Amino acid sequence: MSEAATYGNYLRLDELLSLQKPRDEVEHDEMLFIVIHQVYELWFKVLLHEIDYCCTLLAAGDTPRASHTLNRVLTILKVLVGQLDILETMTPSEFLTFRERLDSASGFQSDQFRALEAVLGRKTRASVERFAEGTRARDELERRWSSPSLWDYFLRYLANEGHAVPETQLARDVTQNVEACEDVQRVLVEVYRNDPKNTALCERFVDLDEGLQEWRYRHVKMVERTIGRKTGTGGSAGSEYLRTTLNSAVFPDLWEIRAQL
Repeated sequence: MSEAATYGNYLRLDELLSLQKPRDEVEHDEMLFIVIHQVYELWFKVLLHEIDYCCTLLAAGDTPRASHTLNRVLTILKVLVGQLDILETMTPSEFLTFRERLDSASGFQSDQFRALEAVLGRKTRASVERFAEGTRARDELERRWSSPSLWDYFLRYLANEGHAVPETQLARDVTQNVEACEDVQRVLVEVYRNDPKNTALCERFVDLDEGLQEWRYRHVKMVERTIGRKTGTGGSAGSEYLRTTLNSAVFPDLWEIRAQL
């Protein structure tokens, strides 16, 4: 007979609360650092779960639920930004008390964030090959790299809605980055001018892109506030690299058409 569900065993709290293990119990702020980043990884897991569901809904032509799911994704992104406020309560000197014990550990090693980038259409083999063959991370990133992105599902959705999406885009190589396409932009302009239902859905995609860019900006400022322009943990380029990711749209066509509307 299975054990009756309780709050503790349903959430597996004993296991969950055993996972926060500072490398030095003396440093007070290390616990905060660990918990924040573990929570980030949990939210990344939920974001991937929700975006995958949105892809399924788009394939089924379920516009209302796809839009609702995107709204949930946007709300989670706001939570991710809010968590940076908590990290910023840690001063540079407090971070330095345990930073050297991170060794080669770095946020650049977050395979779930790389998976999130891939599902949004930003794909590189370097992101996949950063992880060893046969690992959970590598297997998952290989799958994401070879699968259609959210944008690919959206273009197919628009085609099913009767819009003249170019066949070259519907059959494009999904292992490549999503790039701006003038033919797609002409379709999107037509959507905005004549299709209110799908204009609203397009705007949710713009919100998602903007929300991701907001998170990137706040992340850069948090890193600069904490370590300035020092080399990042694990030997990464730190804030210098992070700045190169700013203002880089994942759905460029939706931004390119703004001046035409």
